[in-house]
Amino acid sequence: MNKIKTFFRKLKFVLKHDFFSIENVVLIVAIILCAVWTYQAIMAMSRNWELSERLTAERKTLELASIEVEAAELENEYYKSDEYQELLARRNLDKQFEGEKMVVMPINSDEAKNKHKEKPAIQEEKTYSNFDQWMRYLFLSY
Repeated sequence: MNKIKTFFRKLKFVLKHDFFSIENVVLIVAIILCAVWTYQAIMAMSRNWELSERLTAERKTLELASIEVEAAELENEYYKSDEYQELLARRNLDKQFEGEKMVVMPINSDEAKNKHKEKPAIQEEKTYSNFDQWMRYLFLSY
């Protein structure tokens, strides 16, 4: 029993004077604070990256919506124009000016309809490597 007490007293002394000295405690606290700080910095960068990606997507959506609105406004202006009103009156009400003669044309074939259609240009988004993405994120001018 005495050996056990001595062992525990020695262990307590070693822990108190060697392991839990002021220098070691300060060092352990500093290491813990550095680890927490690093973790929080990484989490903040990750969240900023996600928010940046979401902002980019929202800007694209906004730009698309503004283009659609502009197209709708132009279409409304066209429908209000005199040219459209005249065309509509001629087509639906068979109206015409004096001296004009109506000519009925045959229906166009599919070949004629598709002759001047342009093929839509395929726009691919640039794919960046991980390094380039980080450089673009950290340095906006990259």
